Amino acid sequence: MTVLIAYGTVEGQTGKIAQFIETLLVDRGEEVCLFDTSSRTEVADFDDLKKVILAASVHEGRHPKDFEVFLTSHQEQLDARKTLFLSVSLSAAFPEGHAEAQAYADEMKMRTELDPDAEMLVAGAVKTRRYDYYATQVLKHVVLRGRNYDPAVQDHEFTDWDALAEEVTSFLETD
Repeated sequence: MTVLIAYGTVEGQTGKIAQFIETLLVDRGEEVCLFDTSSRTEVADFDDLKKVILAASVHEGRHPKDFEVFLTSHQEQLDARKTLFLSVSLSAAFPEGHAEAQAYADEMKMRTELDPDAEMLVAGAVKTRRYDYYATQVLKHVVLRGRNYDPAVQDHEFTDWDALAEEVTSFLETD
């Protein structure tokens, strides 16, 4: 069985998550096709796929447009296969942000008519080296407002790699 991992990333953490899942699956003996939904030259191949893992980051309240276009344009193929949707955001890193993170995922599913068999809110990362002063201030005073983390100090991954591996493994073992 080949598993398609289709992902949309903005700052790179979701790409790192997709590569982590690829390695996990290859180590389990699965065939994997890794597909960046922002690719303008490649086409996703759904032949011989039974399962699809979809991962996308949230920025400014939305998942990447390329990712949403991918979902919409491949709706029939996705509906015919088991799917796991991973919504990656900083809101998912904090208990008080889970409702907000779920709202981002729910809105995207409504817009694209995605109906995954399983889903997980995945905590993202702060990549301070990539932010200018303005972006750092928005991150500090809007995204991470009132949370005990100063993004100006250092990069930080909030992703729970063990929980992610457990969710992916559980998804693969379902029929």
